[in-house]
Amino acid sequence: MKTGNKYGIHRVIEPQGVLPQPATKVDNNMSQLFDNEILIDVDVLNIDSASFTQIKEQAKGNTEEIKCIILDIVTKQGKMKNPVTGSGGMLIGSIAKIGSALQGSIDLKEGDRIATLVSLSLTPLFIEEIIDIKPEIDQVKIKGKAILFESGIYAKLPADLSETLSLAVLDVCGAPAQTERLVKKGDTVVVLGAGGKSGILCCAVAKTIVGDDGLVIGADYSDENIERLIQVGVCDKAIKLNATDALDCYETIEAITKGELADVVINNVNIPNTEMGTILMCKDRGTVYFFSMATSFTKAALGAEGVGKDVDMLIGNGYAIGHADMAIDILRKDEKIRKLYEELYT
Repeated sequence: MKTGNKYGIHRVIEPQGVLPQPATKVDNNMSQLFDNEILIDVDVLNIDSASFTQIKEQAKGNTEEIKCIILDIVTKQGKMKNPVTGSGGMLIGSIAKIGSALQGSIDLKEGDRIATLVSLSLTPLFIEEIIDIKPEIDQVKIKGKAILFESGIYAKLPADLSETLSLAVLDVCGAPAQTERLVKKGDTVVVLGAGGKSGILCCAVAKTIVGDDGLVIGADYSDENIERLIQVGVCDKAIKLNATDALDCYETIEAITKGELADVVINNVNIPNTEMGTILMCKDRGTVYFFSMATSFTKAALGAEGVGKDVDMLIGNGYAIGHADMAIDILRKDEKIRKLYEELYT
């Protein structure tokens, strides 16, 4: 076997000298495995929310057109990196082959079922066939193959949860893990997109940490999602809010907090132009966490400067040590959330 680079640079076709994620094209030839790669037989892709929302809008909701868009992206780039959002998602599949340099050094064997915890936007992918599209949960059933690099992280699929449920939760497991790091006892926390997959998990973690002296406000634009928040009881207040209406966001949270605003604001919204609403809800020296892949760094940075907001803004790193186990553990411990997610994602 040929020797590969730890970070997968050997698979980059163009432009040369960059890592696989920012590359515009990677080698998705699955007939040759490098010594530090893992070959996966892929069953399901979980397209990230911002990306799938954009694709559905482009396809005007037509399932066949969604298939064509996905196939076109993968054919041109060798990976599932949405050219509009720049984001990808993750996958589940079975280990087909392990490179010679990795054999015996990792806890995997051929046939193991795993979910990759690195983005599809950097994962070499070959799709033989798209079997089914599930637009309501952003999942695509395929027959295909993918490459996991030596540096790539993964999780073995738990035996006590369905695979599609595990995939849905593991796709966003970085959000609750980062929330745990940011939130403190007594904080006022606002979660935008709170009724979605990542939002509910963030609210659950925040509610546990802030305690009786804190306040967790779950905001969502969808009436259905507001009902879900109330159903699982992870917020002190569940409110309807349009995250693209910055002034309304500010005035609403100012009124609820009696002018104090939020210590931490977490953005899980899957559409653009929510940066300023997020920033305005946060108090000076507070923390804004943009988990949403629809976030514009330029709009956030220059927008905060433009309104004189001294806040710490964090990019939503999808990886945190122990994040997969933490997210799965929430489902195991919280029966209401698990029941809701089983209804939505299985």
